Amino acid sequence: MTVIKVLLAEDMHLIRGALAALIDLEDDMRVVGQVSTGDDAVARGVELRPDVAVLDVRMPGRLDGLGAARELRERVPQCALLMLTSAGRAETLRRSLAAGARGFMLKDAPPARLAEAIRRVAAGETVVDPDLAAAAITGPPNPLSPREAEVLRKAGEGADLKEIAAELFLSKGTVRNYLGAIVTKLDARNRLDAVRIAAENGWI
Repeated sequence: MTVIKVLLAEDMHLIRGALAALIDLEDDMRVVGQVSTGDDAVARGVELRPDVAVLDVRMPGRLDGLGAARELRERVPQCALLMLTSAGRAETLRRSLAAGARGFMLKDAPPARLAEAIRRVAAGETVVDPDLAAAAITGPPNPLSPREAEVLRKAGEGADLKEIAAELFLSKGTVRNYLGAIVTKLDARNRLDAVRIAAENGWI
């Protein structure tokens, strides 16, 4: 019997431990590595060469789950990518598929469904909840450019103009212009409303 080697990346220790225990109960799969950041997921993926990487969409560090997925796709192309999220938003699904993921699942899915998804993505299939797939096709596209999303994400984390400018190597005037364009694009009342709208739609 071929054993599927699984790399698990999840920043919440209790959830990661529970997922690892569930996966290891399956006779045909084994968790070969557990990490809590996207950066570590890439490093361990290159080292371990797993068959499947199960990645939380949101993780701390330089790389979140989507960034880790993009790098793993380039550096370990034989590794199938399965994204986990606590919020099933159409835009997050679109971004996951664009990053190279073969699977997209909610964290509250039944354990048996997770094991089956790992088997299917390892076999080269695509596994996506059908309701989410329909929403991704019919839902509004993300109006923000990658740079605008990055600026708004920093603003949503509480950074002021000076901090955002320093982190992204921009001038304060450029950051102010980005935020003004974002508020207009999202038809928001103000910056906080723009953060809310973007977060609810999974755009940041």
